[in-house]
Amino acid sequence: SKTMASIDQDAPEEISEDGFRGLSADESDSPIIKLINQIISEAVHNRASDIHIEPMGNRVRVRYRIDGVCIVRDDIPLNLKSSVTTRLKIMAGMDIAEKRVPQDGRIKMKFGNSIVDFRVSACPAYHGESVVLRILRPESAQIGLAALGFEADDNAIFQKIIRRPNGIFLVTGPTGSGKTTTLYAALQELNRPDKKIITAEDPVEYNFTGMNQCQVRDDIGLTFSRILRSMLRQAPNIILIGEIRDREVGEIAIQAALTGHLVFSTLHTNDAPSSITRLIDMGIKPFLVASSIQAIMAQRLIRIICSECKAPDPNPDPHHLALLGFKPEDLIGKTIYKGTGCKRCSGTGYRGRRGIFEIMVMSSQLRELAFNRAPANQLRAAAKALGMRTLLDDGKRKILAGMTTPEELLRTTQVEGVVEAA
Repeated sequence: SKTMASIDQDAPEEISEDGFRGLSADESDSPIIKLINQIISEAVHNRASDIHIEPMGNRVRVRYRIDGVCIVRDDIPLNLKSSVTTRLKIMAGMDIAEKRVPQDGRIKMKFGNSIVDFRVSACPAYHGESVVLRILRPESAQIGLAALGFEADDNAIFQKIIRRPNGIFLVTGPTGSGKTTTLYAALQELNRPDKKIITAEDPVEYNFTGMNQCQVRDDIGLTFSRILRSMLRQAPNIILIGEIRDREVGEIAIQAALTGHLVFSTLHTNDAPSSITRLIDMGIKPFLVASSIQAIMAQRLIRIICSECKAPDPNPDPHHLALLGFKPEDLIGKTIYKGTGCKRCSGTGYRGRRGIFEIMVMSSQLRELAFNRAPANQLRAAAKALGMRTLLDDGKRKILAGMTTPEELLRTTQVEGVVEAA
């Protein structure tokens, strides 16, 4: 495999608080600075979302997370470990003398004409500090609804939900399933001069014009609930709450929805119906949940087959197809595709990601079940009877459309326990 030194990308410029500055000649000659610039440039060039720099005893491992999957890059020699960590901590504005407690910081860099933000986290581990750089690209939060991956019918439902005058719309899924991107796309769609939009986020990752974005600061007592209470005095039409973490935030969100505001927020549950039970388990009264929720959407991100090396799969694994609930008649006249692996997709067979979705629109029957504290499986059965398509159903549509593979759908859903027994 090629070494870091052989990567010839345009070195980025670091941005200080007082504007842009290139690295001075004597600085940029430093092998550490060159090495870090090369790692960062290569990661950005390869569409990575994170860079992991991890001491492993006899080496320092570098990995990039691309399309949600960690790819191992070359190691950094052990003798450069402390220099690399120190340099990254200086760039991120951290205390370089403090190595015993976790620290967070930010780096801004200029790549050609675009500015890329990095959220940096340093965490003490057994062999030294592990550093992770989260790459925040402004364009990734502005991809628009069309690029999220909705099928036409789901898109119509989604467009209708986000235009309701009040109520709560929840997006749910594990960390990294694209919830924030989806909600930003919805807000961008609604961001007009006649609407006042306020957000409470922890942290504010992307900045948008036309919205009032508030950053949670627990260290000075500026909590979600405190921001939300002051928000309601600012007469917003639309409120985004980064996450409903506890009963207090949930109750304020519901109060806002019941008094004429449209509220967007997220939860961490495996599917849409279990969000209802999660809110009730937090201690929120069932009648409040039943009356305020308009719709809940669960989502995951699946990798899509690389367009350069996409080819029919002559022997799709029958066990995988059975696990996903495909019957032989479902596959008549259909072709399953896969990526054979090429230079463009770094041999993975996948390039880029799309969402798979499960939208549960609340009906009078579902509200009644929620009011009566029905378990999630009962809510799920009722929602499916009313026409809700599950994450699995949407993923299967995308397999038959040649967009992804059975293996990829199993990877993103089976882990979460979404695959029902075939």
